[in-house]
Amino acid sequence: MKNRLLLINLGGPRNAGEIPKFLKDLFEDPLVFDLPIPEFLRIRLARKIASSRAKKVEETYASMGFGGGSPLVSETEKQAEGLKKILEGSGEEWEVKATMVCGYPDIRELPSEWTNPQAGAVLLPLFPQFSRSTVLSTAKLLEKQIGYCPASHPNWVRPFSERKEYLESISDLILDFFQGKLSEKEFLHIETKSVHDWQNLDIVFSAHGIPLRLINKGDKYTEEIQKNVQNIHSLLKTKGYKGEVHLSYQSRVGPSRWTTPNTLDKIQELGQKGKERIAVYPISFISDHLETLEEIGVQIRDHAFQNGIKEYYRIPAPGSYPAFLKALAKFVLETKSNSQDRMSCICKTSGGWDPKKEKSVCKCG
Repeated sequence: MKNRLLLINLGGPRNAGEIPKFLKDLFEDPLVFDLPIPEFLRIRLARKIASSRAKKVEETYASMGFGGGSPLVSETEKQAEGLKKILEGSGEEWEVKATMVCGYPDIRELPSEWTNPQAGAVLLPLFPQFSRSTVLSTAKLLEKQIGYCPASHPNWVRPFSERKEYLESISDLILDFFQGKLSEKEFLHIETKSVHDWQNLDIVFSAHGIPLRLINKGDKYTEEIQKNVQNIHSLLKTKGYKGEVHLSYQSRVGPSRWTTPNTLDKIQELGQKGKERIAVYPISFISDHLETLEEIGVQIRDHAFQNGIKEYYRIPAPGSYPAFLKALAKFVLETKSNSQDRMSCICKTSGGWDPKKEKSVCKCG
């Protein structure tokens, strides 16, 4: 019998026709679009926003050069292929599939043999850090399908931002980028040329922002992001990096208060302080897509040039970088070998899940 590994990502439309479905799934999720209003009102508002944003989103995707859609699905499928090769190097047979929480391929359409860890499937959510809007959202979506929350099951690969192998793979990726060693065939929209005096430029680690409302509910996301940046910085310093690092948050939507500083504000601040050379790394993303290619690669870049920055570099997300895939494979094999060891409820410890406030018990499996 083959082993099964399911890679789970947030999702992105593969073409313009999938944009409405993607936006509907995104905004209807109560853990993503979290508002302090009755659910029947929240759903109505979610559907209205999803519908009203469709045209603007379609224009943005059309400008990226990927046929009117996002490359996230194809990039995740490349990761699945790469992981299958590494895992089968251990002598076992593996089936590896990629699925999405929003849009297609839709996780809701998969049979339970792929989504139920009690049936032997290993589930790997592709989110390095925990957040209610990603890891918890995914777990609760699956809970509706399989009858229990899979996030405490041994076959669920937990967030890995503190794992040594992951940290080393990201620090190596950043150094390989600076030294012009990355392949243009393996990464989207990059130029393989070395960055002069990379040891002394500033690095901005840009994470996807989340509403402060989630933090106030007990979400440990910002704590994990901060520790992640500190650990990568420490590794970079051992390999010759001497510059300053900064943490900021991007992709804010709506009028509510979000995590700060915003990446645009941080870039402006650095320019005003006389900084002229910066590189931006997408610390919470593992595949290049809209937020990295368009937001960091175009919008934030242009903002940087308007605020005195002379040299701007977009470091790619890890994608199918060999060391990164080897790290993920290690986590998967460890998870499989420890499949009898039940874990604590990560929804409570990292997400602040409170049955009284949520009006729902976490059905940990």
